[in-house]
Amino acid sequence: MLDLVIKNGTIVDGSGMGRYRADVGVAGGRIGEIGRIRSPARRSIDAEGLIVAPGFIDGHTHMDAQVNWDPAGTCSCWHGVTTVIMGNCGFALAPCPPDQREWFARCLTAVEDIPLEAMLAGIDWKWETFPEYLATVEKLPKALNHGAYIGHSALRMYTMGNRALSEAATDDDIARMTAAVKEAIRAGAMGFSSSHAGTHVTPDDRPVASRIGDWRELEALVGAMADLDAGIFQVGPDISSGPRQRAFLDRLRELALKTGRPVMFGTISTRQGEAPNSYRYQLEFLDRSIAAGARMFGQTTTKSINAIFSLKSYLMFDVLPHWRELRALPLDEQKRRLADPAVRAQLVADETHMKPRDNVFQGGGAATTDPRKPDYDNLFVMRDVDWNDPTVAELAAERGQHPVEVMIDLMLANNDQVFIQPLVNEGREDVLDMLRHPWTLATFSDSGAHVCQEMGSSLQTHLLSYWVRARQAFTLEQAVRMLTFDNAAAWELNDRGLVRAGFAADLVLFDEANVRPGMPTVEADLPGGARRLVQKAEGIAATIVNGQVAFENGVATGASGGQLLKGRGAA
Repeated sequence: MLDLVIKNGTIVDGSGMGRYRADVGVAGGRIGEIGRIRSPARRSIDAEGLIVAPGFIDGHTHMDAQVNWDPAGTCSCWHGVTTVIMGNCGFALAPCPPDQREWFARCLTAVEDIPLEAMLAGIDWKWETFPEYLATVEKLPKALNHGAYIGHSALRMYTMGNRALSEAATDDDIARMTAAVKEAIRAGAMGFSSSHAGTHVTPDDRPVASRIGDWRELEALVGAMADLDAGIFQVGPDISSGPRQRAFLDRLRELALKTGRPVMFGTISTRQGEAPNSYRYQLEFLDRSIAAGARMFGQTTTKSINAIFSLKSYLMFDVLPHWRELRALPLDEQKRRLADPAVRAQLVADETHMKPRDNVFQGGGAATTDPRKPDYDNLFVMRDVDWNDPTVAELAAERGQHPVEVMIDLMLANNDQVFIQPLVNEGREDVLDMLRHPWTLATFSDSGAHVCQEMGSSLQTHLLSYWVRARQAFTLEQAVRMLTFDNAAAWELNDRGLVRAGFAADLVLFDEANVRPGMPTVEADLPGGARRLVQKAEGIAATIVNGQVAFENGVATGASGGQLLKGRGAA
């Protein structure tokens, strides 16, 4: 008897080939039959009018901490995702000595905006080595599949202590790190990750440990994977300037060619280097690297990467004197004072003392100690998810008000009003250019990180609703392949990413005409009461993970069919 049969659905199988009508039978966590199924089943789902596709693969997440307290895998789980890969950019919770746990957590807070209070309250930290961490993840209840990299910064700190933040590694240091990488790969790590991005700093504003490592060290650590003929190297590249970025990419290609290991870098986006469209150099670099014999992928997203502001989370004015005083009050009292004309006048006056805008990259989250005036022409008032919102500047001109007054009025009218500031990929045609490249992966969600700053977890449903349905830039078959088989192939997940007999039964059932992201809200639902942005989706009827129905109409069933996915080097 089958465990599950999905009847009457339209299969978009992940290969890119045309859709067809068929039933799908599941037994023992795998797809057993495809066709007109008459075998009995313990459960049947009628998928009439729905697309049946492979579960989506989210390859760039930071769920390393969240997996400890969130079996559902939010927010990825609401967007048809069945597999997440964590430990990107060198940031991980293992290996870690017991006396450094809080410091490691603080680093994740500094770089990835994962609240410290959530980690301290939500993690039962029983591991020290990376294999012990994987064993912990394997035992945890999970609705989604999780794979993990061993992270360079964590490994360097574990091996070298505080020297990792300032010194080159010695031969002995490198030998110990190389042994740890091999141990991690044999235990099931998907690979090894690192970062040389200038935005990645420690809590005391120093470069993270991976940025101190030189190319001799990287060659040894990636070479350790080459010795085992297993593992993927993922890196956040140096994007500080055109010449420096190009020198970094040239060395990266040499490393890929020397070791033969698959290399992933990104996110590929605008405003990296000296020109807004410098991403094109990276796309051309991919072409040259592939032609030379490297195995290389660029990670990108399906929309702009945004800083998100709201009354319930962060505002760009939060460090200004009168704003700071107001923002320390309960929400109802904030609103009462925001309605007071005298208070409003003072808050507007505070904004006039902010420094003029410049070309320094400023990300999301809390305003810096040296805040710049917002670019109101690039600050959007989010009204829906269709990428057609007005700017604050447009509304200010229309109403004859100061932009700050416009924002205050909007927040008073709606506690949940969200403002969107695109940081990169603000040009839609640029995003389309990246997505159409044959060696980019639509996968950069950062899910689990920047929890009150960004909301990339909806990239899958955004691709389906905007680029497929609204713009018709891709067929549904093409888009599903981008989210499934292309990612499965890149991460060497050889039994996932297709609706095929014998493959793992990771499936998503959705309404092609109505699938779309929902509006983000701010919720205090993390351990310790910490806040985060939450964004669900519409039009997804069911998500099935290893044959178990994990979500129905956006609601978790409580099933824990998720597995620890191990790389090909696992012993």
